[in-house]
Amino acid sequence: MGYSYYDTPDGEDCFKKLWYTTKIAAVSGLVVSAIDVRLYSHTQGLYPTAARFAHFTFPFIGMAAAFTATTCIATSVRRKDDRLNYFLGACAAGGVFGAWRKSIFSGFTASLFLGFLAIVKKASLEEGWEIFPDDIPLQMYGSLRGSRHDWTLTKPRPKTWKESED
Repeated sequence: MGYSYYDTPDGEDCFKKLWYTTKIAAVSGLVVSAIDVRLYSHTQGLYPTAARFAHFTFPFIGMAAAFTATTCIATSVRRKDDRLNYFLGACAAGGVFGAWRKSIFSGFTASLFLGFLAIVKKASLEEGWEIFPDDIPLQMYGSLRGSRHDWTLTKPRPKTWKESED
């Protein structure tokens, strides 16, 4: 596999982490842009479509880059690897969001929300638990795989059972 954000400690390999997060943000921005162009804005022509793609993709990349760079710089300057670094990175990403939306209130709200999410993520890394675990057990009833369950009310007859020939 390739590089992952958590392969190295915070404050190290900043450019690799920056590249990793901006790649994910670029792909996410392109997906959101494609959904917007096809389902909502219905742009006609190359330039309006490219403008809608840029409208979503570049802020996504900017938010990811702001988070990664701020977290890395805060870790290097403070010489501490704690939750405050992630909160500062999230505030920087919220600031980019507010600039994109041209609203101080949106930026402040996004900073608080993203800061909360960043603190929860850092806590999960430090304490060893997962926000969305991979091994969630399947529900016993009411799942998409309900046809695989035995819903009969009585037990099946034993395999050795035969009808009488009276």
